[in-house]
Amino acid sequence: MQSLDIHRPGMPDLQFVLMVIALCTSRLSSLNVPESLRTTIFDRCWSLVNDTPPPSQPEERVLDLRAGTEVTLGAMVETIRGLLGEAGITVLTWDHPPSEPTRTSTPEALPLIERLQKLYPEPPDIPDRGGSA
Repeated sequence: MQSLDIHRPGMPDLQFVLMVIALCTSRLSSLNVPESLRTTIFDRCWSLVNDTPPPSQPEERVLDLRAGTEVTLGAMVETIRGLLGEAGITVLTWDHPPSEPTRTSTPEALPLIERLQKLYPEPPDIPDRGGSA
C-alpha cells in the first residue's frame, strides 16, 4: 500500500500537484478518493490554468503547467488540500505498484526530465556482500 500525506508530502509543490492530479485521473479503484472528488480536483486545477472547460475524455485530462506561475501552483496546492480536507482525507492511499511509462517523452519535455534526473538520481546498484555489522 502506498500513501501520500497531503500536508507533509515530502516533495516540492510541483511534484505534489502532478502526483495528485495523476492519481485523480488514474483509473485506480484502490485510491481512497471518491470518483466525484477526483473529478472536482482535476476540474478546479484545470480552471486555474485554462480558459476552456475541462476535457471530458479521460485520455485528454492532463494538465500542462508549463505556463503557470508560482502563484498558480500555490493555488493548486491549496485547492487540492482544501478539497481533500473538506472530505476528511489527509492521507491518500492506493495499492498499485509503480509501472513503466506508457508514453515516450516529447522532445520538449526532455530538458525537464534531465534536470529531474539530476535532482533525483537513481541509487547506484550496490551488490549485497552478505556481511554483517
